[in-house]
Amino acid sequence: MAVTKAQTRPSLDQMVELGQQLRVDAVRCSAAAGSGHPTSSMSAADLMAVLLARYLRYDVTDPDDPYNDHLVFSKGHASPLLYAMLRAAGAISTEELMTYRRLGSRLEGHPTPRLPWVDVATGSLGQGLPLSVGMALTGAQLDRLPYRTWVLCGDSELAEGSMWEAFEHAGVAGLDHLTAIVDVNRLGQRGPTRHQWDLDAYARRMAAFGWRVIEVDGHDIADIDRAFAQAVSTSGRPQVILARTRKGQGVAGVEDQEGLHGKPLSDPDEAVRQLGGVRDMTVPVQTPDRAGTPHRFPSGPLTLPTYQVGEKEATRTAFGRALAALGDARGDVVVLDGEVADSTRTEFFAGTHPDRFFECYIAEQQMVAAAVGMQARGWAPFAATFAAFWTRAFDFVRMAAISRANLRLCGSHAGVSIGQDGPSQMGLEDLAVFRAVHGSTVLYPCDANQTAALVAAMADQAGISYLRTTRGGTPVIYPPGERFPIGGSRTLRHSTGDRVTILAAGVTVHQAIAAADRLAADGIPARVIDAYSVKPIDADAVRTAARETGHLVTVEDHWPEGGLGDAVLDVFADGGEPSPRVRKLAVREMPASATPDEQLRAAGIDADAIADAARALIGGTGPA
Repeated sequence: MAVTKAQTRPSLDQMVELGQQLRVDAVRCSAAAGSGHPTSSMSAADLMAVLLARYLRYDVTDPDDPYNDHLVFSKGHASPLLYAMLRAAGAISTEELMTYRRLGSRLEGHPTPRLPWVDVATGSLGQGLPLSVGMALTGAQLDRLPYRTWVLCGDSELAEGSMWEAFEHAGVAGLDHLTAIVDVNRLGQRGPTRHQWDLDAYARRMAAFGWRVIEVDGHDIADIDRAFAQAVSTSGRPQVILARTRKGQGVAGVEDQEGLHGKPLSDPDEAVRQLGGVRDMTVPVQTPDRAGTPHRFPSGPLTLPTYQVGEKEATRTAFGRALAALGDARGDVVVLDGEVADSTRTEFFAGTHPDRFFECYIAEQQMVAAAVGMQARGWAPFAATFAAFWTRAFDFVRMAAISRANLRLCGSHAGVSIGQDGPSQMGLEDLAVFRAVHGSTVLYPCDANQTAALVAAMADQAGISYLRTTRGGTPVIYPPGERFPIGGSRTLRHSTGDRVTILAAGVTVHQAIAAADRLAADGIPARVIDAYSVKPIDADAVRTAARETGHLVTVEDHWPEGGLGDAVLDVFADGGEPSPRVRKLAVREMPASATPDEQLRAAGIDADAIADAARALIGGTGPA
């Protein structure tokens, strides 16, 4: 049955047929791939048929149209359903549909922005709704456009805490252009879900967070249509359509059966026959609502804060003031906080640009997800919290890289140098965590002017960039206005007779300078390199130092695994030239409460420890 271009509101019967087409196509492409999740797609097919035919407002010929609605598959494993929808909308061909999961295909096992109609990558459950909250916030408070964000969720992922961070945030924010559709098909990967078909168990929680809850039979097209109509007519609060469905709907041998998750159907031809055969409907998607114009905030010249050499200032404070200055210069910059703005110093941006500051409270996963949603609409988000707390949100950062997202993240209160707060507050693994992210940039400034310059550089950096800041004040050693390119370093002590090179970053740069002065008093010339760009490391400077001095000491306020020391050692991993003797100084014992100076001394990363390590390395004593 074909739908002509003139039929902008398909009938109920036509939507029934469309739902069957989506099921058939999910079965067919999974069978061709020999893998996939057809039964998870079949349960939500009727829901998506009504959405596609009557309520989604989207120009499939222009995925970048700022007025388009946004559709996120939080249950990303149901990708066959999404690709079937794209075929029904005329966005992809039957031939491309059948390339599902093949090498080189845009139709990956879980959706990614390799497809222009996909805003964000999904597949790690519990992320789609938080990402959608970010998009809905963008529409309401940044773009100020009437587009709606739709998100298809699974019932299994409602066990994830990140989903409830999102439900609460959206409810408090009153995001009435956000509609979640929950496919309650009762079955998870290994068996029944916690609440199975107890829709009331879900509804009570969602209503408590301020959502309008609409319960439906997920296979009754008329009921679904009424639910969507109620959702779009709701003002002042987000809506959730709780749909009771059956996994594998429409095929007798698989419907509501355990043990079939993530498996193609054993007899796809018989399944297609039961579903009524192959169809080739093309549905004209509703045109976007073009009311209003995309909002833009004013921009101006960039005037970074400056500090005089010899002053003392915390790099976290320089970060906050530089961020506020960047907000003056660029209207696309937005900032998200995890209820620590007074510590990370994002409070300076909040004071000057309150319309672009988003308080996410102690919900780091939602904070990252919101930032990813905002950058998907072209905004330039910075997000900040304590370095230690980024580990809570690491899966969201990992998935952001798969989304090809451009994020700028800051971790303050890093390392033992924070002092008396103790190890629960000390980020000691953050450099390793962010170095491990695909395509990431990791920066660790040592003074205020360097920090300001790097904040400005981050604004245009592609991918995930991370800036590590220090709690206490550190001496300003660089004059205002100097440039610090990403991937560079600074040599702070140098002579033709250098016998050892000390490589440091952040707080340990100042200890390295003091150590070099002590070594010089003993007649040992030592080179000092400020390796502020931990990733990408300045490999040329490292190799040159190795050739000219033969001995390297790395020192970092971080665990020994995965940080600056390993970044330096990686330079020599290709075996292209002889490796130097290297000693890694890092935090090796679990710290406790003490003053910052006591912490550095106890960890063996203060000036005395650095000088001792250099002497031992030159003398050939002790392990390297």
